Amino acid sequence: MIKYIAAALLVLATFPTLAQVPQYGPDVTLEQAKKAIAAGQAEARRNGWPVAIAIVDRAGLLVAYERMDNTQTGSVQVSIDKAVSAAMYRRSTKAFQDAAAGGGAGIRVLNLRNASLVEGGLTLMIDGKIVGGIGVSGVNADQDGMVAKAGADGLK
Repeated sequence: MIKYIAAALLVLATFPTLAQVPQYGPDVTLEQAKKAIAAGQAEARRNGWPVAIAIVDRAGLLVAYERMDNTQTGSVQVSIDKAVSAAMYRRSTKAFQDAAAGGGAGIRVLNLRNASLVEGGLTLMIDGKIVGGIGVSGVNADQDGMVAKAGADGLK
């Protein structure tokens, strides 16, 4: 009997686990958006990085936005685009960046409307549900990602 149970468990372990699709919750509030921006800006200031930070709701509509002094002007729209992408597609922009960089079937992401292919956009989660997105632009993509993570973590 134990042999059969062990065999069954082995078979089940070989099947890929189905990832749960994150669900949407209520929209991020202005107060929450301000907290996320403040947390992101604190990380940016610690590192001397001038960035733009955008917070959008679940539908990708702008809730709050701030651009730090000396941030390149191109980062204004890029930060918003990253936030929109993360909220609308329920995944980080790094996921799209990695898919495109992998080539092959991954380049299909180039055809997705409003998908940003540059790290720095994350979903905003509260109680395990997506309430919006945060987008950061102004420095290298991995640094933008660090600021976005600090901002997203500011909601916890």
